[in-house]
Amino acid sequence: MESSPPIYQFGEFRLDVAMACVFKAEEEIKLRPKVYETLKYLVENPGRLVSKQELMQAVWPDAFVTDDSLVQCTVELRRALDDRNQRLLKTVSRRGYILTAAVVECPSKTNQSPMTGSFDLPDGGELSSAKIARTLQYHLPIPRTSLIGREQQVSQATELLLRNDVRLLTLTGAGGAGKTRLALAVAAAVADQFTAGLQFVGLASIKHPYLVETALAEAFAIQQVSDRTVPQLIGDYLRNSRPFLILLDNFEQVLEAAKVVAEILEACPSLKVLVTSRTCLRIYGEQEFPVAPLEQSSAMELFAQRAASVWPDFVITSENIPAIQEICSRLDGLPLAIELAAARTKVLSPDAILGRLQNRLQLLSGGALDLPERQQTLRKTIDWSYDLLNEAERRLFWRLSVFVGGCTLEAAEAVCNTGHDLGIDLLEGLSSLVGKNLVQCVDRTEAAARFGMLETIREYALERLTVSDEEHSVRRAHAAYCLVVAEEGNPELDQEDRSRWLAQCDVEIDNLRVALDWLFETLDLDWGLRLCMALFRFWDMREHLAEGRAQLETVLRLSSGQYSKERARVLHFLGALATTQGDFPAAERFLQQSLSLYEGMDDRWGIAASLNALAISARDRGDYSSAQSNFERSLACWRMLPDGSAIARCLHNLANVAKVRGDYSCAQWALREATKLFEELGDRSGAAWSINQQGDIAHEHGNLATAREFYQHALSIFHEADDQWGSARSLTDLGSIDCEQGNHSAAHGAYREAMKIFTGLGHRRGMARTLESSACLALARGNAARALRLGGAAAHLRRLISAPLPQAEQLRLNQMLIPAWESLSRPDGTRAWAEGSEMSLEKAVRYSLEEPESANCQR
Repeated sequence: MESSPPIYQFGEFRLDVAMACVFKAEEEIKLRPKVYETLKYLVENPGRLVSKQELMQAVWPDAFVTDDSLVQCTVELRRALDDRNQRLLKTVSRRGYILTAAVVECPSKTNQSPMTGSFDLPDGGELSSAKIARTLQYHLPIPRTSLIGREQQVSQATELLLRNDVRLLTLTGAGGAGKTRLALAVAAAVADQFTAGLQFVGLASIKHPYLVETALAEAFAIQQVSDRTVPQLIGDYLRNSRPFLILLDNFEQVLEAAKVVAEILEACPSLKVLVTSRTCLRIYGEQEFPVAPLEQSSAMELFAQRAASVWPDFVITSENIPAIQEICSRLDGLPLAIELAAARTKVLSPDAILGRLQNRLQLLSGGALDLPERQQTLRKTIDWSYDLLNEAERRLFWRLSVFVGGCTLEAAEAVCNTGHDLGIDLLEGLSSLVGKNLVQCVDRTEAAARFGMLETIREYALERLTVSDEEHSVRRAHAAYCLVVAEEGNPELDQEDRSRWLAQCDVEIDNLRVALDWLFETLDLDWGLRLCMALFRFWDMREHLAEGRAQLETVLRLSSGQYSKERARVLHFLGALATTQGDFPAAERFLQQSLSLYEGMDDRWGIAASLNALAISARDRGDYSSAQSNFERSLACWRMLPDGSAIARCLHNLANVAKVRGDYSCAQWALREATKLFEELGDRSGAAWSINQQGDIAHEHGNLATAREFYQHALSIFHEADDQWGSARSLTDLGSIDCEQGNHSAAHGAYREAMKIFTGLGHRRGMARTLESSACLALARGNAARALRLGGAAAHLRRLISAPLPQAEQLRLNQMLIPAWESLSRPDGTRAWAEGSEMSLEKAVRYSLEEPESANCQR
């Protein structure tokens, strides 16, 4: 019997393939046909990067369209799904789109109306891996050009990479030799052999070796912590996984980080690494693969193709073929050099190009003798292209070199034409440089086009900037632009503007890094301190903890003995980041120093904030007595200012610690006052959190009816405030009440809904909490093995994200799971826990969503 078309559930939405409709609860979301087709393809391919080209081919298979059509579809889609903050669909700059929401597929049922408000998972059997978004997927950038003349090298490199004795393959060659393009082709060719996934990590914009670990952690969405290295964390992440491939591009400027690659390979037996670099990494087991120049026929084909891209009527003829052959020969078959020469066919014939190029090569034959021969050829070719620019274009070319990772037209205007002395219309100048292959239009998103340079060309442009008399002024203009971007993230931003600012910082992160480096190098501490303090929220909210801490420690060291007020804030921020990392001794040291500085300045606000941060750090390390004492001292300071919002937040934190210590009267008093203050301030989410915590107190006292009332009241306010995180937390708490009262079906329904919300938000701590609650429910239903699997999965997830339960909560959970261990033999209990620990995140979520009755017979 033919199966019915499936229904896909993601976040709050349901896509019914049979009806070609999308629903939110019982309300149909109206979409244009092409917008619906775009969403359908993304939902059918969740959790992986879908390139723009792939998506356009799927939605418009029989038509030629530009990415403007796709951009319009995604704009309409975000508006229809209210996804301006990219919680469901993420735009990956210069690459494509990822549907980050978890997707669950269930077949349509003939007796089920498509308008029902929920869906059922199939009875019995495990869900296939395609039915929920995978954590590990294939992430490769979209090649901008076709691959020419590399078929044999792709085959040879692929064969090497797949050999059992080769785990590290390094493609080496001069700048412009085509290493990255070849590596992408090799990775695409072997993708089906690496069934756990493939991850590209670009390092071209990184010059500090310590940032390699940060780049890897970001690529794997792993939280860095103080007591474990990134290789160890990746080892945990890929433990017992199928084959996985990492592609590290442009490693030459961070060769000191080669030991990180060695440690990752040691920690992950199923992992292989493909590297592009101008030189070898020189670590044990490395297999080098030199990237050869293009053969003559392939070099001519590349020239013809690139020439046709700027002059569509260009073809190789009997008249121009000798000149083209000579051009390709003189350029040593280097792809980048050939592309630069071919870009000139719009205004010069091949004979004219050869003549001018030959003069340049002869003129410079005695220069740069310390460079390899092919590298000299490339440099001379760029010299030749540069000499053909007019003065205004040259000025724009070298000024653009300060940008790392590209820039928008607005940013280029702010940095490259600060004094209105460019001498050319900026857009006209950029278009000219793009046409000459010296600048690329690297992305076009819903917001704006983005322009950048290949790293080899940017290095050359930087040299030109250095020998000009403009380097200091241009770099300062660049730092000023970065400072404006960073300081736009002020505390008063609403959620939508905050998300927009964070997204902009994500895109500009390389520019922000290079601006800080320059400010530190020139000891411009006024701006260096301002930029560091402005970026704290970005580092904290995007979990760039190690990088943020390193930058803050650098500016703290450089500003020693001066800038007391700024140093106090920097120390406060360092304490907060160290607390999040779990480095409590360092956090205590930083925060005490901050408090001392604020006390010396009699800064009441700073004193109150430092005491609050000390209390949070003490709470997180389990020192509840010190935490309560510091919260009380902080509260007294806030009352003297007064600051209603700070008072309410401090009362809420104080109540949490008092509750853990068993001081329920103090906790209830604090929560009642906090709720009142939040309501007076119009902070509905804050009031709901305080109400929910009052439910926790009633729950711990065994007053389940009162606890339910508090939780339901909080849930209704969270819904009104559109606070999904809070809604999911209240649902989890309501599920616990149902579980204790024996209403197991209702408990499973609440946990299921909470898990879908947390998964849609990508909130892994919430997912861990829901897995723990589901473990307790499984035990209550008599399924000890399922309880331990879910407990093991939750514990593994908390290790990965470095978010352990508070000590008191962990002890309580351990006590609740004791009957599960006692009801199974020691080997069976250990096996069940290990099975949960070995689950991937998507498998653990899938397992928790299953109907418990059908889970009894499953592993």
